[in-house]
Parts: sequence; structure tokens; C-alpha cells
Amino acid sequence: MVNEWQGKWALVTGASAGIGVALAEELASGGTNLVLTARRKDRLDALAHRLTSTHKIRTEVFPADLVDPAAAEKIFAFTRDKGIEVDLLINNAGFGKYGEFHAVERQRLLDMVQVNCAAVVHLTHLFLQPMVARRRGDILILASTASFQAVPYISTYAATKAFDLLFAEGLAEEMKPYGIRVCALCPGSTESEFHVVAGQEKFRHRAETAQKVARTGLKALAAGKSCVISGLANYLGTHGERLVPRRFVTRTAARMFRPKPK
Repeated sequence: MVNEWQGKWALVTGASAGIGVALAEELASGGTNLVLTARRKDRLDALAHRLTSTHKIRTEVFPADLVDPAAAEKIFAFTRDKGIEVDLLINNAGFGKYGEFHAVERQRLLDMVQVNCAAVVHLTHLFLQPMVARRRGDILILASTASFQAVPYISTYAATKAFDLLFAEGLAEEMKPYGIRVCALCPGSTESEFHVVAGQEKFRHRAETAQKVARTGLKALAAGKSCVISGLANYLGTHGERLVPRRFVTRTAARMFRPKPK
């Protein structure tokens, strides 16, 4: 599976930490050339140097913050000007924020929708058009086990990931006639910086490694799946929720995630 994109170019957003780094490492080990983008240039440069030295692949680094609505166009222009044909687009960048909705900074919530949803649509639309013209290409979109239910106290995050899941599944069917594969990767708790950024560290449990999640996503994409849930416990839990009323699931989640009184 790791040789699926050997000699081709992949673009990975959010490539400076966590699942993004793991995806880049998995692809590099199979001989995939990489365009790495994220906010932190120093981390991107270090990762690019390590992967180039270890796996003898080509790498390009483009620092960008997807909170900026113009970032997607800049990333696309960078690859176009470099003459790079991106055969694999990985929309990995995203973040969450834990807390009562009314108490969370409004701009943080709007930025979350921009990065988790709008930037995904924008990048996908830009890179999909040349894929359709070539009649080949692949797209992996990071969703979440939170995509399948409402999750109080991370309500906006769960809603953005539900968008990502449905967007990926719908697009997967649209793109079949063009020979393009699209897959939503739905991890649960993962060993990464996500929980720290979200202010949600105390809820990290049964976390999978980022490497395990990355391999699961790339394997599912190569197999032509439109969605994959990483981890047996996550799979059983997600599908088990369908056996009970949605309101019960939401109430249960609220009890689990409710902040303790100060």
C-alpha cells in the first residue's frame, strides 16, 4: 500500500504535527514526493529535511495558515508555479475547541469553520479540476468519530467534522466516473497535539498512535473506500450508537464532556 503513490506528488496540510507528520512519513517511506504545508515553517523544514535524507524523495515546503481565506489559492499557485502535479491531496489540517459554546471566543469558532470546512472545500475544488482533466487522483479528508453524532461542549467541532464526512462520501460517488478516489478518515482519540490545542487533555483515553491512524487512512483510500473508522473500539462504538435514539447519545455525551463547576 505504501508504494501506491511512488514517484507521485502528495500535498499534506497540517503537516507539522500529529497525524499530518505520520501521513507524510508513511507516504515518504513508499517513495512519494511531498508538498508540506502548515503554519510552522521550522517544523516543516525539519520534517522535509529528515524525509528527504531518509527516503531520498523530493519535498517542497509552503508555510500557510488556512484561517486566511486566501491561503488555499496561494498553496495551489505554489504547486502550479513549481510544475507539480498533485496526485494525492490530503486535507488534514483542523482543530477543535472545548468548552461551553457561549463562553468560547467567537472568532475561534469562526476560524474553526474556516479551517475545517471552507478550506477543505476550497483546496479540494482547486486540485480536483486538474485531477478530473487527467482522470486520475486521490483525496483523503480527515473527519472524526465525532462526525457521527452531536457532541456537546465541542459542538462546533463535531458539526464541522460531520460536514467533512458527508462532503467526502458524496464526492466519492461523484468522482468514480473519473477514476478519482475520495475517502474520509475518521479517527477517535489520537496521540497528537489536538487535545492540547482544544483544551481537552483530560478526555484523552484509549488513544491510538498517529502512525496507526495514518496507515488506516491510506490503506482505505488505496482500497477505494469512501469512509474508514480507525480502531475496532471506535468502529463498534460509532455503529453501536445507531441502535439507540440520537437524543440519548447526545445526552450521554453531554454528561461525559460537561465541564466541572469551578
